[in-house]
Amino acid sequence: MNYLSVENISKSYGERTLFQDISFGINKNQKIAFVAKNGTGKTSILNILAGKDTPDSGQVIQRKEIHVAYLSQSQDFDTSLTIEETIFATENKILPIIKQYDDALKNPDDSENYQRAFELMEHHNAWDFETQYKFILSKLKLNDLSQKVEILSGGQKKRLGLAILLINKPDLLILDEPTNHLDLEMIEWLEAFFKKEKITLFMVTHDRYFLERVCNEIIELDQGQLYKYKGNYSYYLEKREERLSQESSSVEKAKNLFKKELDWMRRQPKARTTKSKSRIDDFYEIKQKAKKRRQDHTVQLEINMERLGSKIVELHNLKKAFGNLTILNGFDYVFKKRERIGIIGKNGTGKSSFLNILTGSEPVDGGKVVIGETVKFGYYTQRGIQIKEGQKVIEVIKEFGEYIPLTKGRKISASQLLERFLFDRKKQYDFVEKLSGGEQKRLYLCTVLIQNPNFLILDEPTNDLDIITLNVLESFLLDYPGNLIVVSHDRYFMDKIVDSLFVFRGDGVIENFPGNYSDFRIYEDSKPPEPSVKKSVQKIASQSPKSKLSYLEKREYGKLEVDIEKLGKKKKELESFFSNPDITSEEVDKKSFELQEVISLLEEKEERWLELSMKLDD
Repeated sequence: MNYLSVENISKSYGERTLFQDISFGINKNQKIAFVAKNGTGKTSILNILAGKDTPDSGQVIQRKEIHVAYLSQSQDFDTSLTIEETIFATENKILPIIKQYDDALKNPDDSENYQRAFELMEHHNAWDFETQYKFILSKLKLNDLSQKVEILSGGQKKRLGLAILLINKPDLLILDEPTNHLDLEMIEWLEAFFKKEKITLFMVTHDRYFLERVCNEIIELDQGQLYKYKGNYSYYLEKREERLSQESSSVEKAKNLFKKELDWMRRQPKARTTKSKSRIDDFYEIKQKAKKRRQDHTVQLEINMERLGSKIVELHNLKKAFGNLTILNGFDYVFKKRERIGIIGKNGTGKSSFLNILTGSEPVDGGKVVIGETVKFGYYTQRGIQIKEGQKVIEVIKEFGEYIPLTKGRKISASQLLERFLFDRKKQYDFVEKLSGGEQKRLYLCTVLIQNPNFLILDEPTNDLDIITLNVLESFLLDYPGNLIVVSHDRYFMDKIVDSLFVFRGDGVIENFPGNYSDFRIYEDSKPPEPSVKKSVQKIASQSPKSKLSYLEKREYGKLEVDIEKLGKKKKELESFFSNPDITSEEVDKKSFELQEVISLLEEKEERWLELSMKLDD
């Protein structure tokens, strides 16, 4: 079933054409990722699909009866409402059904009305609505439902917007970077949620593991042309490489033919026959093909990095807290040359604060940071580039010098440097404020790298960068000879770049793990599971004062006991799977995610079971 059709849409801003004559369709149960460079109109296309913008030409045809929902980069809520009030202020088809049932309970004598309301509750499975939305909110770390929207951070608002979409279950979900502002635990939960749900997705994301595990089709916009790949990210990479190889071969053939035809054109007399005119028309087509060249470059800077001495950075008994929130509690570490460390942990555990302490922009409460005399930090923060009105891209780089020194006495100009960071000559003279968010991040990254640091610190460098730029950045970092610390929720990026991890557990606990993120995930999932909490739950419940449950709560309580028993059995089955010595790493990866989802759901239902059991009458 076709949900939405895009027919020959185009969009320009002034003289700048973003895309032209783009056509594709979205069908039921497709999970499509849209891939393109920053600045080529990804967000504009999402806005057009969602009805937030209109194309200059062409049209978008949407099936009438379907519900489309859009998660954009910024969320617009009534800030006077609480989180829970915001949920109930949405157009959710379950809410009127619950209200109808509540009204029927107030008039018990009207048995016919009650029966209709009851049947509607049964048909739409509305009994579990409260449990479902609280579960989704808890997974996205929005646990205080009474919290006012006005005091939420930008990341929390993005998560609330995502939660509302998941709760309302639209037919088609349009998502702009859904994993931004999510920590790794949330990303993996969302990944598992989308994998198991029969849901139709069209999204832009830079998270390549997310693409790999969730999407079943990828649409790429490359140099104005649309390419479709019926598969996940690995399949896309393989087929894209084949396409580029074929294109390169075609261009070489066109160049050879162009030389031959050019010689013929020069020898032609002024009088043209009909046949020669046709050949002349063909000549100009060949010329266009022969002149075609790709704008992809690899960053091979070979920066002339200052030498690191024997002493790099030493951290001695570091302590730091913000009120009751402990970030560091006696942390010690001595950095060695060329270490490549990734930092992971839940939001709010102090990862960015740790980087600020390391670079001296945040004081410690106790202990000391000793920096070697030869250390020169390059610090990419989440704040991004400071835009000056009227400043052009090339002028930003020239603030650091007209030329950049490379190894072996070589140097490149500021303009050549920008070209290597995918800013062509025309783009270099654009005003910075006109760049897309991803292009501004790329420019900021360039300004950090060209300062010749020998200790590079990157705080969420992958946010808002397109996949092409991420590949460029990874190529540079793989050859980077200095020390490197990276905070990132991009698991693919971390696996490729770092050799070990600082795991921020919270409450000042930091563990040093010798491996990349996938190694850590396998290690975590292979740990003995926590003992079931049900017995302790029953003991606590038996000691608690009790009150009568409502009709809905009694139904929910009985269903929870059944669900907990089923999940417990499923958990044991999955745990026994890991005892098989013949399992492959792919099977371990797949079952690990499944086990994590079961454990999370089991914990959620046991917590709710405890809450209800404490209200039961004897």
